Amino acid sequence: MVDPDSLVRSPDTVGDLRSLYRDAEARAARMRLLIEAGRDLAAADAESLDEALASAARKAALFAGHAEGIVRLEGEAEGLTLIAPGPSERKVGVLTLVPRDARPPARDGEDEEALAMLGQLMAAAIDRVQRDEERDMLTALLRERERRLEAVIARLFSAQEDERRRVSRDLHDGVAQTAGALFRQLEAAKTGTSPETTARLAGMAQTLVRELRAAIANLRPTILDDLGLVAAVGSLADGLSGDGFEVEWVAKGSSRWPALVETAFYRVAQEAVSNVRKHADGPCRVRIALEGEVETGRWRLVVRDWGRGLSKDAPGLVGDQVGLAIMRERMAALGGRLDLSEPPEGGVEVAAILATAP
Repeated sequence: MVDPDSLVRSPDTVGDLRSLYRDAEARAARMRLLIEAGRDLAAADAESLDEALASAARKAALFAGHAEGIVRLEGEAEGLTLIAPGPSERKVGVLTLVPRDARPPARDGEDEEALAMLGQLMAAAIDRVQRDEERDMLTALLRERERRLEAVIARLFSAQEDERRRVSRDLHDGVAQTAGALFRQLEAAKTGTSPETTARLAGMAQTLVRELRAAIANLRPTILDDLGLVAAVGSLADGLSGDGFEVEWVAKGSSRWPALVETAFYRVAQEAVSNVRKHADGPCRVRIALEGEVETGRWRLVVRDWGRGLSKDAPGLVGDQVGLAIMRERMAALGGRLDLSEPPEGGVEVAAILATAP
């Protein structure tokens, strides 16, 4: 019969137990290396990446029995090549373990596998942070480009409106006054021409004055500068009423809007009212609603008619499409949008909407 105590005291059994213990300790060390380093690397960002990599390199050197661990992101060096995840196999760095003496300690297959896994974690962290930095840089460039584009568009619209003001002033001070003077002289003329000729010339001059004044108003209505968008759009509504349309005019919120917003919305209202005249097929019901909220930075214009509606066969369609495109571009330049629809009840609805930071 075998004595159990003799088995425990057997040199072979003790050696096996010691070997198992050493193997267990080695596995625990490998797990601890990967868990601790992996946790730090997963939480690393652009500011903390270098520290996380240095810490992981020190842990790797300590685990492998080396004096020092160094991570190089650029240049050539001997050591474990760090390859970014993905099919491209992009090299992102090298992990170099510096031995304590000329003869580095031996490592078994599981140690090599653990170090390889650590290298993958380090490479993944480097690749992630580099991609984040690249994305942030591209996002910043895109935002700067958008900011510059908005500034350019704002200057373009401003220059356009300044030119309209100049042309309006020149017409008023030059041609319109000349035509007015002609009309007064013809009215005062008593001799030299027949009454019929005088009346015909007077009518022509009167028509010229009326057309010039309308052109001046369309270029840049003084009411927009003097009283603001609400009054200017109200004037457009009054014009429709004068042409026989049944107009419902509603204005809510602020009476004065930011200058660039006022200009864009007025041009949209001007084009929408013009389209009502051209496509409604005669006087009909029209609703014009304007709402501006300075506090919330929300602006809205709606021009709704109950006329014939859009017709692909309507004359002047190409010009109208250009007008719609210009309206959309004006709203898009401000960061807003233009919606065009045909409600089931008939007619057309044009809605200009803008939401900005308060």
